[in-house]
Amino acid sequence: MEQFVINENDSGQRVDKFISKAMPDLPKSMMYKLIRKKDIKLNGKRCEISEKLHSGDVLTVYVKNTLSQKKSHDMSFMKAPQEISKIFEDGNIIIVNKPVGLDSHSNGSEQIDTMINRIKRYLYEKGEYLPENESSFAPALCSRLDRNTSGLVTAAKNAVSLREINEAIRGGQLHKIYHCVTVGELPRDCDIVHAYHKKDEGRNIVRIVDEPKEGFKPIKTGYKLLARKNGLSLYEITLYTGRTHQIRAHLAHLGAPVLGDGKYGNIPENKRFKIFRQMLCAYGLEFELPETSPLHYLNEISIHAPLPRFEVELMGICQK
Repeated sequence: MEQFVINENDSGQRVDKFISKAMPDLPKSMMYKLIRKKDIKLNGKRCEISEKLHSGDVLTVYVKNTLSQKKSHDMSFMKAPQEISKIFEDGNIIIVNKPVGLDSHSNGSEQIDTMINRIKRYLYEKGEYLPENESSFAPALCSRLDRNTSGLVTAAKNAVSLREINEAIRGGQLHKIYHCVTVGELPRDCDIVHAYHKKDEGRNIVRIVDEPKEGFKPIKTGYKLLARKNGLSLYEITLYTGRTHQIRAHLAHLGAPVLGDGKYGNIPENKRFKIFRQMLCAYGLEFELPETSPLHYLNEISIHAPLPRFEVELMGICQK
């Protein structure tokens, strides 16, 4: 038998979602069988698998000891480096400036040095994240950046904030602003453009087309010219949708690829400028949350990363 007292970070989840996280070694087929046999009880009573949990609830799973292993607490994040560059932090979220060359998450191997592991270590050492007190929650990134893209990454410190930020992203209430240097110019100095996007999972590359096509999803990208120099252009990009490689692929499709991009870019120009990683930075975040959101106060805050080095070195922009 295993018993769980539901805390704030577990609240709001379905019974099956919680058990899958809290008891990952329990097969789903067995979990559904236990529900049918009334061997999973909520506050001492039979429950449905879809029932929502609330803080203070007691969930009891009657199962043989061989199947009742709780989730072990993975402390490998403590081996990650301590260095993080904080841009904003409060009791709900932390926003950091991710450097080039650092993965947001593990790429599937036993990778320790990732942005989320650095954040977990930081919060653990502050006493704000204690794995032994959590059955199903761990601090999580609300968005991710490619390894060779620098800039702002947001992590939620609690489950409520994670749900709120993810809902804001889905609802278009979190505006992500990027800066990038392109080879050549886009059709206009300022525009909002639409297209259709499809990812080739096997090759990790995307295709962009202008007209609706089966298997392609709509994308929306805004851009504004900030400066020109030596055949290069500096743009501010606003992402209205967040598809894989959207900025890089969409700008290349429009005829102005991101400088240094080895996948969608202009290889001869990359070589001429001796730039071999994309000149792209997640520069700003602006929130537009409803008044009912507990994170509504973020609407008053405009958050920016430090000026990317490539703006200074390639475009001669000075930090204000």
